[in-house]
Amino acid sequence: MATTNQPVLSDPQLAELEKLARAQERTVNEVVSEAVDRYIKDKQWSALKQYGRAKAREMGLTEDDVPRLVAESRAEHTR
Repeated sequence: MATTNQPVLSDPQLAELEKLARAQERTVNEVVSEAVDRYIKDKQWSALKQYGRAKAREMGLTEDDVPRLVAESRAEHTR
């Protein structure tokens, strides 16, 4: 993927971002970096949940199985 130093935000978006950053006494870079980190974590969490749902389907598990599985796991760890 090619990188560029050209802005990827519209002028109104950039103006609002600058205003918000100033109000928080932060740089635009700091605000954007935090937003990107949150976006990445959100996508990773979504992927993990999707994986978990697929594995549960594969194993024939439902939400109704969760209390029993938690109890079994806790019992195993207390032994």
